[in-house]
Amino acid sequence: MSRFIQTIFKSKGEAIGFALFILVVFVVFPLMMPVFRLNLVGKYLSFGFVAVGLVLLWGRCGILSLGQGVFFGLGGYCMAMFLKLEASDPETTSIQSTPGIPDFMDWNQLTELPAFWEPFKSLPFTIVAVFVVPAVVAYFIGWAMFRRRVGGVYFAIITQAIALIMSLGIDGNQGLTGGRNGITDLRTLLGWDIRTESAQKTLYFLCATLLCFVAIGAKYIINTRLGRVLVAIRDREDRVRFSGYDVAMIRAFIFAFAAMLSGLGGAMFVLQVGFMSPSIIGIVPSIELVIFTAVGGRLSVLGAIMGCLVVNWGKTTFSEAYPDLWLYLMGGTFIAVVMFFPNGLVGLMEKFPALGKKLMAFKKSRLDEKQPTAPSEPIHDEH
Repeated sequence: MSRFIQTIFKSKGEAIGFALFILVVFVVFPLMMPVFRLNLVGKYLSFGFVAVGLVLLWGRCGILSLGQGVFFGLGGYCMAMFLKLEASDPETTSIQSTPGIPDFMDWNQLTELPAFWEPFKSLPFTIVAVFVVPAVVAYFIGWAMFRRRVGGVYFAIITQAIALIMSLGIDGNQGLTGGRNGITDLRTLLGWDIRTESAQKTLYFLCATLLCFVAIGAKYIINTRLGRVLVAIRDREDRVRFSGYDVAMIRAFIFAFAAMLSGLGGAMFVLQVGFMSPSIIGIVPSIELVIFTAVGGRLSVLGAIMGCLVVNWGKTTFSEAYPDLWLYLMGGTFIAVVMFFPNGLVGLMEKFPALGKKLMAFKKSRLDEKQPTAPSEPIHDEH
């Protein structure tokens, strides 16, 4: 057990920082915040799953994906489909032309449930789909591109295009997906009302607990041989390939793993917010997820989660007061991070001790210069 902990935390500072994060999330926030604000923090934490995946994918492996919102949305839609089917039982939908199907299907004159909706009547299948569907889609996308050595800005643009196609596809099939309005009016999970204050608190703690386990797992990967291989691929891809590693396979795997984490975040988002729509999948949300990670620190798991909390708190605060200026502030923040502290808030905090030492050394040198030197004794000539 001690060896496992030493693998996760390479220094006492990392362990203390993670312990403080747990204290704040599990004790301070629940005690100080009303349920409404706590639910907002839970929504911010659901983005943390995507940010952790981006640390592995972008920070460690050097693959910038601008389409992680796609996988976040796939996981979210899987969970939303199950919740919507539970809320669309024949008794509740008795006033519809076709009872027993979601309301938006009835509005679009569908007379039976589409075949691909049928498996989502089962919660175990839904939970598996939350992980498997985003991972499988990401693996095939990654395999097709990495085999052709597509990377860098080209990979980022392609993933951005996939996010646009996905959002337009969902938006244009209202009868099957709910269209632009998305899947709404989600009320219960196996009969448990997820809209009550007690349920929102429970879901908050569930989201925070899962995120902690995911963060620990990501740190373990970073500090093992796989993590070192990812960094080697980022810095010297050709050398790794010449050493006998299948770079395309490793990249496709880590891309699928990051997508799986994003799908879990999407499911937790749906449970806490109560809806899912294509507006969460498109280009802008995917870019925002990258900004969250960059602001917190793309090389640090805990920093990326902090970035989700800080940026979203700023988004909520400033957008309420200055809704027209928030996007400019978001863009300016990202530019400032890239230009002045590319390692994010965590990198800036790591510089504080070094800056303090330099400042103390500078003060000491100034004091030494000002301190008068003792006069030398005169030399007496005995002759």
